[in-house]
Amino acid sequence: MVRIPRLSRRARWLVPAGALVITGACLAGSLISVAQAAPGLPARSPAQLLAQVADSTPPPLTGTVVETASFGLPALPETGNPTSLSSLLTGSHTVRVWYASPGHFRLAVPESLSESDVIRDGGTAWLWQSTRNQVTRFTLPAHSQQAVPEQPMTPQQAARQVLAAVGPTTAVRVASNVTVAGHAAYALVLAPKDARSLIGQVQIAVDGRTGVPLRLQVFARGASSPAFQVGYTDIRFVTPAAADLSFTPPPGAKVTRVNLASEGAKPHQKAAPQTATIGSGWLTVVKLPSSALTGGNAAPAKGGSGDSAAVLHALIMSAVPVHGAWGSGRLLRTSLVSVLMTDQGATFVGAVKPGVLYAAAGAR
Repeated sequence: MVRIPRLSRRARWLVPAGALVITGACLAGSLISVAQAAPGLPARSPAQLLAQVADSTPPPLTGTVVETASFGLPALPETGNPTSLSSLLTGSHTVRVWYASPGHFRLAVPESLSESDVIRDGGTAWLWQSTRNQVTRFTLPAHSQQAVPEQPMTPQQAARQVLAAVGPTTAVRVASNVTVAGHAAYALVLAPKDARSLIGQVQIAVDGRTGVPLRLQVFARGASSPAFQVGYTDIRFVTPAAADLSFTPPPGAKVTRVNLASEGAKPHQKAAPQTATIGSGWLTVVKLPSSALTGGNAAPAKGGSGDSAAVLHALIMSAVPVHGAWGSGRLLRTSLVSVLMTDQGATFVGAVKPGVLYAAAGAR
């Protein structure tokens, strides 16, 4: 029998983050403004837009990003917890952005009566959780451009990960111009050529003046609405006020210090230790590590772990039994994502048809 795992807080973020690795992107939503026709931009070829996004440095800006996911999952338990697994897989999240440079920015995730902030000030980064009045102070490697641990996703980050996967297996074209958050933008469309991918296309709206990605959308094959999107609802290309980029731990806050500049301590290792990927490009499969999942049916009745256990139980019960040369387990399939949970305790996730997961399980 498949065991119902419990996810740590970091592992709960790993599940949607794994979808980014699957496509080299971020795997939607009524809260992001609907794009409208936007005439007047000079013609650009796909190659020119790809180069512009890859080579451009975002100018200073402030704005609001909304990320919304609708993966076509079965009905999940209502937890009332905005950071629960159910919320991450089916909910909508807002991020306030103040960006001066890669080494100086602030991202704030407002929640009900609380807020979580990520602030980077040169070689120091802060993670503040107001509900717990808890602060983590990170010392970063010199000249590091890596993401701060547990940093929310922005359209620019999502676009960079998508474009990293562009290659011979991707068809690229430019669609009609659009308007996002009041800005005229080019519509760059990427589509996997391999029919084993469940992704129909990824659309990136690129600001016509600055080249900044304003929105990224992922569509399942044959779908007319996105299964996931992250984009600006408003954006101003202005330098943030100094007060918005500074942070001092509030009185009484518990401060934990983490030195990522020491040898062997790197942000990506902290966020997803030992996560394995199998395959490449659009057919990449993520294998969740045993260190991210803790076995057992018991879970606390309240809090994030209990919420996650209830959601995982609902997902497992909706999955169908499957077996093959790779072994046996349960398969959960949606229009965009397939999840294989084996009886041996391994979990394989991909924006791919089940056969690709079976092959990955057999090669483990």
